[in-house]
Amino acid sequence: MPVIPLDAADDPRLSDYRNLTDVQLRLAKEPAEGLYIAESSKVLRRAVDAGHVPRSFLLAPKWLPDLADVVARFPSVPAFVAPEATLEAITGFHLHRGALAAMHRPAPRPLGDLLASARRVAIIEDMVDHTNLGAVFRSAAALGIDAVLLSPRSADPLYRRAVRVSMGSVFQVPWARAASWPGDLAAVRAAGFTLAALALGPGAVPLGAFPAGDHERLALLLGTEGDGLSDAALAEADVALTIPMHGGVDSLNVAAAAAVAFWECRYDGGMRPAL
Repeated sequence: MPVIPLDAADDPRLSDYRNLTDVQLRLAKEPAEGLYIAESSKVLRRAVDAGHVPRSFLLAPKWLPDLADVVARFPSVPAFVAPEATLEAITGFHLHRGALAAMHRPAPRPLGDLLASARRVAIIEDMVDHTNLGAVFRSAAALGIDAVLLSPRSADPLYRRAVRVSMGSVFQVPWARAASWPGDLAAVRAAGFTLAALALGPGAVPLGAFPAGDHERLALLLGTEGDGLSDAALAEADVALTIPMHGGVDSLNVAAAAAVAFWECRYDGGMRPAL
């Protein structure tokens, strides 16, 4: 294995891993340089199992045996190994699970390919919180959502926090970013999908009363934190759905609402019971 011991945090070969806590810097750097960061052995394994290719590995010594088989799959990719204190100096935070990889970012997926075989799609408008986005992807993978479409201003699913919260589900659920918003919603409808918006307001149908099973192809629209869906996105929807509330609560966190809606509107074909 190409294992390279390190003892200096300023090694120029580690530029991919510097300042991982600086969100704005990383959001500019990673897409522009065609990379993203996978954190933890589980997430790293899911990334390579999904066909993603590492640029390099950065590991604490105790994690090298656990990931030896993964490192061996990429004999030309350097695996840097450094003490935990050095890793913290490089990345800017303490790694509880001292395994990172800088990964090549996959090519964008065309919208037509995303929709071709999907029956249930989540469409996300301007969701900017990476924790919420990661949670939505994890629920999507668990509850039968076939694909996710993101508006141009939504957060990056391959940002480190979103990947970690999703437990690698961002590699499992196909996703694409809309080129035109809300124009691409018309393309979704043209592909045979009913567009159902999760939104409060007059005329919204309680989720339990909506006959989701009557719709072979259904797309669920989810809005940004706080403001919800824009008027332009709502105008494209065929129906608005709402989750009935108790105890004086007027709404759920968007990630929690997404999980409820994914389950209630699931496509029954191919569902497997939880183990």
